[in-house]
Amino acid sequence: MNRAPKPLLCYITDRKQLPGGDPLPVIRAAVAAGVDFIQIREKDLATRPLLELARAAVAMARPDGIGASRSATRVLVNDRLDVALAAGADGVHLGTESVAVGVVREQYPDLLIGASSHNLEEITRAAKEGANFAVFGPVFETASKLGYGPAVGLDALREAVKAVKIPVLALGGVTVENAKSCLDAGAAGIAAISLFQTAGLLAPLVEELGRLR
Repeated sequence: MNRAPKPLLCYITDRKQLPGGDPLPVIRAAVAAGVDFIQIREKDLATRPLLELARAAVAMARPDGIGASRSATRVLVNDRLDVALAAGADGVHLGTESVAVGVVREQYPDLLIGASSHNLEEITRAAKEGANFAVFGPVFETASKLGYGPAVGLDALREAVKAVKIPVLALGGVTVENAKSCLDAGAAGIAAISLFQTAGLLAPLVEELGRLR
């Protein structure tokens, strides 16, 4: 019997939740642990420090230098297409208020594009316009996503997965304890901030999540 593929894992950075405010140690650990995606999400950073952070993350994911063989980890920059391109990142992650997925896809047909979504309309539009994957949520209640409204729940996640053919990653209040319920609802994986930033040791966490299928 063929085993289902391991869940896709996306670490979303938030330096404000980290002691010292430096996400690079967590990024380094995430790359070493084999996290699939790292989304550099530091919306308030000015262009220069954001570019420096993105370049450092890309260098960690490509240990032999830009253009060399890559690790399994792909680096995306939230919203800032210009920074993603300048840093040599694998792609960009677009929110619902960012430039449209279709506009970016038309200009950069080979770029990795992730998209945020909170309802069926948003996720179907992202898929139609060419997103490679979508993040959907918040599935569970979480303080970091209060601005996006109440938790949508597992039934909404299940409907979103059925509505599109691209991978859907569950976001919002995901923990080790409830991650399997998201995967059972059809999610291809998990996107999270706190799950990774508070883990302490990331390698055992990634291994544990990989066994949930």
